[in-house]
Formats: sequence, structure tokens, C-alpha cells
Amino acid sequence: MFAVIKTGGKQYRVAANDVLKIEKLEANVGDVVEIGQVLAHGEGENVVIGAPFVDGAVVTAEVVEQGKNRTVIAFKKRRRQNSRRKIGHRQLQTTVRISEILVAGAKPSKKAAAKAEVKAETAAEAKAEAAPKKEKAAPKKAKAEDAAE
Repeated sequence: MFAVIKTGGKQYRVAANDVLKIEKLEANVGDVVEIGQVLAHGEGENVVIGAPFVDGAVVTAEVVEQGKNRTVIAFKKRRRQNSRRKIGHRQLQTTVRISEILVAGAKPSKKAAAKAEVKAETAAEAKAEAAPKKEKAAPKKAKAEDAAE
């Protein structure tokens, strides 16, 4: 099954497990994002085209990497005027892996939702573990001072 999605002002034809580079999304690596602007979806002869979007169709994708595109040089020169300008630009981009294409209002699979929940839980646990370590370090210093006296 394939879908045509619109994101970042561009259109992409995607299928499950495709990896593509799109305009920057505000998400962390490993997050699951939903792209709701689905222009068309289908398989073989059965293609549904939206006007402009297909109702209830969603594409879920996992963020693989956040990065920058190659450098584009904008160079302008006015001859015989001693006037030159050189500017470089690197567009921000996000690499995503398409997880699944959902039609007719279907919910994302538990795998995609579970990954997001597990990562949130591990981040919370890491913060919780870091805080007690700081508290434990302070009493040791106090004990060392008491022993010195």
C-alpha cells in the first residue's frame, strides 16, 4: 500500500518502511509523528484521492535523525563594480522512517505508541536516578568533615 503525503510544502509518495528526508519537524530522535495531510492512498487499482485531503487517513513515521542538508552557495557579482556577495545556507531536515499507513480513522499500532511510552519512562527514570545521586553525595562530604574534627 502506498500514500501520497504533503509536508514541508512538498509531496512525497511513501510506503511502509520507506526512509526519507523531509523538512524539519519539531520532534526528538525516536519519537513517532503522525502526518495527517494525506492526499491519496491505495494499492494497485484501488486508489482513493482526497479533495484536497483524504478524511481519516494518517501516516505514522518514526524520527531517525535530525540534521542539515548540503550547503547551497548564493554568489552574486556585479562586474566592474568591485561588488561581490557570497552566502551559504544549510537547510534543516529530518530523516524519518514510515511506520504504517492508517486509513478510515484507524489507530496507530501499539508498537509505535509503546516505543514513545517506553522512551518517556526511561527518560523519567534517568532523571529520578540522577537526583538521588546528588543527594547521596552531600552527606558523604558531611561525614568526612565530622571525621576530620
